[in-house]
Amino acid sequence: MHSIDELLPCLKSSTYGHLLENLLATSSSRGLAIIYQLPTCNMSTGPGLESLVDQTISVITNDGRNIVGVLKGFDQATNIILDESHERVYSTKEGVQQLVLGLYIIRGDNISIVGELDEELDSSLDLSKLRAHPLKPVTH
Repeated sequence: MHSIDELLPCLKSSTYGHLLENLLATSSSRGLAIIYQLPTCNMSTGPGLESLVDQTISVITNDGRNIVGVLKGFDQATNIILDESHERVYSTKEGVQQLVLGLYIIRGDNISIVGELDEELDSSLDLSKLRAHPLKPVTH
């Protein structure tokens, strides 16, 4: 797992440099626990993710993955940067597995839903006893 400071030189030189600039320029503000259905259009015309920066969020991707992490930045294409992230893998036979991802970038066209995570409620759950079917991929 790497910190943002360790990855800054790599990110600045990559195609995600504009995401990094947005990450560094965005200030945090406390928002409501709202779930956004994200279109694949420019987010500047609709509800934004500004209020969720530096908050723990849950992202459900089009392929059915559930990724939890701290939102650090996003751009107009809804590409997002998560820090301290992990994927939650659900199973009907055993508890929820949490795969550590660390600093993670998710392409906007692969995001289905973004929502703020209630950390108090989440910490009270015993994920080792939780059973659920994995989500199926989104079909268009």
